[in-house]
Amino acid sequence: MTKYKAYFFPLKLWTILAATSSQPAAALERLLTPGEFESIRHELQDDLQHLPFNPDKETRNWPERLLGEKLYSDNNLSLQRNQSCATCHQITPAINPETGQPYQAPGFVDADNVEKGTPVSDGSVAGAFGALNAPSAGYASFTPPFHWDQTQKAYVGGQFWNGRASTPAEQAGGPPLNPAEMAMPSKAAVIERLKENAAYRALFWAAYRLNIAGLLSAAETDVAYNAMGKAIAAFERTRSFGPFTSKYDYFLAGRIELTPQERLGLDLFNNKAQCASCHVSAPKKNREGTWTPALFTDYGYDNIGAPRNLDIPGNPEPNKGLGGRPDIAARDPQGLEIGKHKTMSLRNIAITAPYGHNGVFKSLEQITHFYNTRDTLGRVADNRDPGFGIKGWPLPEVPQNVNASSIGNLGLTAQEEAAIVAFLKTLTDGYPIWGRDPRVSSNDPGPYER
Repeated sequence: MTKYKAYFFPLKLWTILAATSSQPAAALERLLTPGEFESIRHELQDDLQHLPFNPDKETRNWPERLLGEKLYSDNNLSLQRNQSCATCHQITPAINPETGQPYQAPGFVDADNVEKGTPVSDGSVAGAFGALNAPSAGYASFTPPFHWDQTQKAYVGGQFWNGRASTPAEQAGGPPLNPAEMAMPSKAAVIERLKENAAYRALFWAAYRLNIAGLLSAAETDVAYNAMGKAIAAFERTRSFGPFTSKYDYFLAGRIELTPQERLGLDLFNNKAQCASCHVSAPKKNREGTWTPALFTDYGYDNIGAPRNLDIPGNPEPNKGLGGRPDIAARDPQGLEIGKHKTMSLRNIAITAPYGHNGVFKSLEQITHFYNTRDTLGRVADNRDPGFGIKGWPLPEVPQNVNASSIGNLGLTAQEEAAIVAFLKTLTDGYPIWGRDPRVSSNDPGPYER
């Protein structure tokens, strides 16, 4: 976890929300029994009643936060001045294509993908497209730096689907220079765009004591560019990106109960469906006595056996994920990491369609059915087949290292699949507003605050 997650929270938070551990929650050696899960939940609720406030001891670099907020939504940092971070990680709710109304909360993904069902994002240059579905920026700052976990004997953490950026600040520096995304030709070209804005010149000085107005050397350009990424990452640590205000959070805190269908979905998620083996659903008590709410990921990498998505423009070759990185391939002569992509958080999953690293799954119902029946439903040629997900599934786009232990033949009934989907919908933030629950006022600050 990042040790500075609460850095810009506007309200004092309980010690319960502290995220001071530098390591991720360990992958579960086994799934929790219902009794074990309830024991953890009750211990959390007890601590919520008795722990004192923990005043924020971090120095607040407000110029850094303001700079990051402005940078995040600035189209001028793309070649055609038509794309920003917010283009692919929108900070306002997308429109529900079924109702025509805004979703309950921002999903921090590409709203065009959500609203139009497209799998990947347009680039700044006409005709350029990404090859992977844009993951959510929500809760991303909790991800630990990319590293080899000696206990799990696996790679953990990092940003992007293949973890190639170790930290959020490093990730923020990637899209401006990616020809398929913001397409700027160089770091120096980005800094020249920053110089055009008087507010940026002032904020870089106020936040970092960097004067970007003059002629910069190559080394100074690198420093300024890295500071840009650091500022964006600081904005992504603000509470709007990780509010912990879902129905599930209020349930964990003992403020509400789930419906019978949602509770069945949770029990299946934690046991029969084995979802929690990678998407950890229990809050974690840290060594110092603080808690980290459930983030629904172990930050690891897996090949779920997703089929190729022929709807990606240009039909690019399947992405090999973690094992496709040259640095990982050099350490992995047996190819044991090929096809593995990062296990993303499931928070706000109901409002961030489509799903999978290549966006091949159109709905929560479809990807849940895939996890359940990948190996039993039958085969169809590709994702454009009318029988896709009905009569069968195509073969995995990358056949190596497919997870066959906890995906593909779960034996769930249709009613059980529906219950899991109902549970996943409880992970959407903004419950005080969308829940219309008399037990939770519309201006409630959150279940983990006094």
